[in-house]
Amino acid sequence: MSNIIDIESLKSLHRPGQRLFGVDLGTKTVGLALSDGLLGVATPYYTIRRTKFTKDATELAALAEKEGVFALVVGLPLNMDGSEGPRAQATRAFVRNLQGRLNLPVALWDERLSTVAAERAMIEADLSRAKRAERIDAAAAAFILQGALDRLARL
Repeated sequence: MSNIIDIESLKSLHRPGQRLFGVDLGTKTVGLALSDGLLGVATPYYTIRRTKFTKDATELAALAEKEGVFALVVGLPLNMDGSEGPRAQATRAFVRNLQGRLNLPVALWDERLSTVAAERAMIEADLSRAKRAERIDAAAAAFILQGALDRLARL
C-alpha cells in the first residue's frame, strides 16, 4: 500500500542502487524523471499519456519495477501563496487512488515554477517548440526530483 511520507524519510528507506521516480502530474500526461542509484542526479525519463486511471497506474507500476524504484516524489502544485487549490487536491486524490495499486511510499514536493524552469532550460538549449512540447512533462518531473534530491543531500 502506497503511503505518504515526508521527504526526510526517503533517506532511511533507500538501499544502494535503488532509484526514485519524480512525477509531474498533468491533466493529459504524467511526466516521469528517474534518479541515479546514489540519489544524486535526476534525469527526464518518460511521459505517460493519461487515459484511464487503472491503465496509467499499471504503466507507472511496471516502469517503477523495471527501474528498481523504491519511492515516488510527486510534485504538489501549490498556489504561489502556498495554499492548495483544485490542482493540488487532484494530485492528492491521484496519490490516494494509487494506494493498493502501487506498493511504494510517496513524498509530496512543492513544484511551484518547475514547469517554468524546465521550459526556460529547454529554450536556452534552443529546442524547437515541438520538441519542448514533447519533453516538457518529463523535464518538469526532473526539476521536481532534483529539488528533492538536493534536499536529501543536505540532510
